[in-house]
Amino acid sequence: TQLILSYNYLETYHWFLLTLVPADLISYETDRYIMQTFAIVAGTILLFLLLLFALLYIYRNNRRRLEHIAFVDEVTGGMSNAAFRIKLKEMLKSAEKNRYTVAVINICNFKLINESFGSREGDKTLRYCMEVLQRNVRKGELAARGEEDNFFLCLEENRQEAITARLQAVIADINSFNRTAKNPYYLFFRQGAYLIDDPQMDITIIQDRVMTACLNRQEYEENTCVFYDFHFTQRIKQEHELNAMLPSALENRDFQVYFQPKVNLRKGKVAGAEALVRWRNPEKGMISPEDFIPLFEKNGNICKLDCYVFEEVCRILDQWRKEGRELFPISVNLSRQHFKNPDFMEQFVEIAVNYQIPKGLLELELTESIFFDDKGIALVRENIDKMHELGFKCSLDDFGSGFSSLGLLKEFDVDTIKLDRRFFMDMSKPKARDVVECLIELSRRLKVQTVAEGIETGEQIEFLKRIQCDMVQGYYYSRPLPAEEFEKWVGWR
Repeated sequence: TQLILSYNYLETYHWFLLTLVPADLISYETDRYIMQTFAIVAGTILLFLLLLFALLYIYRNNRRRLEHIAFVDEVTGGMSNAAFRIKLKEMLKSAEKNRYTVAVINICNFKLINESFGSREGDKTLRYCMEVLQRNVRKGELAARGEEDNFFLCLEENRQEAITARLQAVIADINSFNRTAKNPYYLFFRQGAYLIDDPQMDITIIQDRVMTACLNRQEYEENTCVFYDFHFTQRIKQEHELNAMLPSALENRDFQVYFQPKVNLRKGKVAGAEALVRWRNPEKGMISPEDFIPLFEKNGNICKLDCYVFEEVCRILDQWRKEGRELFPISVNLSRQHFKNPDFMEQFVEIAVNYQIPKGLLELELTESIFFDDKGIALVRENIDKMHELGFKCSLDDFGSGFSSLGLLKEFDVDTIKLDRRFFMDMSKPKARDVVECLIELSRRLKVQTVAEGIETGEQIEFLKRIQCDMVQGYYYSRPLPAEEFEKWVGWR
């Protein structure tokens, strides 16, 4: 038995008091307290460890889930665009110049698949395309789905011929399911590629250049890979700059109206003119219509420009009227973009009324491209009737440049058709002359005036006189002229 000996000096007689006590009587409470404390501390540590383990487990699971969401495409199960960017950046760190090419393939009219077969079949198509891409890339190459129906590839190729051949092989593999299909449904793709000449370039810029190349596909044949060219970016910058300059150019009247005369062949004198717009920028000088007209047509700004030109024409006609000039019809081009607004004619009427322009002096020119579908045809027919009610004439420009010209003559009550310049490029062929003569005769029967565009030679003039074409417009008589020069050409000054 463990004992504890205690002694105390009592002073009396110099005695000592000796006490023997079993040790457990003294340490019992202390030991119990220590054990309880130890148990509590151990339990707390264990609980903390369990909590920490649970947090780590949840964190790892969440991280894996987030990585899956971020780096695995939810539709196809393949590599996502985020993972593609990270892996491509790692690959390019140690890559030499012109080793890799990034390409994109875009499914043409993919929305039609969703519309026709449902989104479930659309997703199935995307998964199938991803599977084909994955089995066509080699070791050290990448395939991933970008946004919507775009798929990015990183190929270890640096020759355009090899890249084109591989992309064609991929597309052929994708469409291989049609070999056994009862009703073939071929997928068509837009393609763009960029040979990475600077491995340190930002991945965003690389992908932007690939998409820029892809979006320039309209200049090339179907299913052809378009390779990025620096001029693509230059054109985009130029387009952005022109769009930014438009408001101030309209406000500062940098756009000038030019007139190209229309000459009556029977009378031999001017019978009208077409108003054309020119952009004279104080810093850049003359900007070609080929640079800004298609751009504004594409983004809708053409409507502002058309209204500006129309008002300028009205202002000049008002000036000529006040000067006592013998007025003749002036034609103004009207973009198809106007027809998206059912009340667009009100603005033109208001301008014409403000300048007190007599009815019949303003002619609105429509191009064949304005007639896009049955619904559009009905809308245009209604607006042409409205133009006549409001006192405007209507002409059909570039007649013969499309494939529906004769049908349009049946559908629309136009006052004038302008025969496209391509009819007169080679008048040496009898068939070309016969076609023009038939069109002139048809117009005469329909009581529609004819204007031959792009006439440059005396031979063309003699032929058109013989077949009784009403008017001629072209460089044979005059190029487009500023208002003052046009007045001199007419003989007013």
